[in-house]
Amino acid sequence: MIVPEYWAEARQQVRRKGRQVTVRRFGWSDDSQQAAQAHAEQRTQEALDAILAGRDDVPRRELRSNYGTHGVPIREQIVERHDDVIVTRNSYGALCLNTPDVLFADMDFELRPSGWVLPFAASIVALLAGFVAGRALGGAVMWGLAAAVVVLVATNRLVLLRKRRRFDRDGGAERRAMARVEAFATQHPEWHLRLYRTPAGLRVLAMHQAFEPRDEAVGRLFAALGADPLYSTMCQVQHCFRARLTAKPWRIGMGRRIRPPVAAWSPEQAHLPERLAWIADYERKAAGFAACRYIGTLGDDSRLDPKARRVQELHDAMTRAGEALPLA
Repeated sequence: MIVPEYWAEARQQVRRKGRQVTVRRFGWSDDSQQAAQAHAEQRTQEALDAILAGRDDVPRRELRSNYGTHGVPIREQIVERHDDVIVTRNSYGALCLNTPDVLFADMDFELRPSGWVLPFAASIVALLAGFVAGRALGGAVMWGLAAAVVVLVATNRLVLLRKRRRFDRDGGAERRAMARVEAFATQHPEWHLRLYRTPAGLRVLAMHQAFEPRDEAVGRLFAALGADPLYSTMCQVQHCFRARLTAKPWRIGMGRRIRPPVAAWSPEQAHLPERLAWIADYERKAAGFAACRYIGTLGDDSRLDPKARRVQELHDAMTRAGEALPLA
């Protein structure tokens, strides 16, 4: 896991075959701003050399992404360090826990089926059936077209009602999500899973052992729970797991966005007066909310990894998971 303290950006520009070539790259370091700048210049030169050598698969600039899904480390302000666990402030101002080997997985609740649910192939069949029936009854092409639309809409409505009944019969979004976690725990009784309710889903924390983010077992858990694909990619690219610790600002009445609207990857950005004022206001309002709530444990709770226990205690304290507070 790499969450650097210092960041820099370098730029080189040359002319090639009468055209201007501009290359930009980020650099990073835990040692100093100068080391980060030197790293940026080194990476820029390497990219420029590759482009001048004829490589057409080398991008000229890197995306200004904070989340770490494009090969560049997580670029966020470091707020706290707890050995190799790092707490950062993300792009919208919430605190996040980053750990190299303690497995977190969030899953969002499914939405109750709505709108258009008929698959494309079934839609074509319904249209054709309606058109043929309309022509058979009325003869004119217009009758066929009208019947096709009626049959299509009616078929979608019937399928939608059936899906909603199944969704409700299964207990709704929360019960369906819990069923996926319980099914995984039944298939893997040696796992010790700690469960939390989040504002829009569930969070699972593995307590029985540490994991490398690219372990096959991690992939199996993510697949079974339906974890966010973007989060899964971030875990593999950044070699870490991640969990939000404090409220999302828009859920606690924060009308203004944090400035700058990036994750403050320089000391100058991190200490702008407007930013500090926003953080102070956010912390006052967030004090009345929890990011998640502990709801129970599944599996073999006799298996307890010491590192997972330490991370769980930090997570629970900062999310306020054991307090009777509204979730945000």
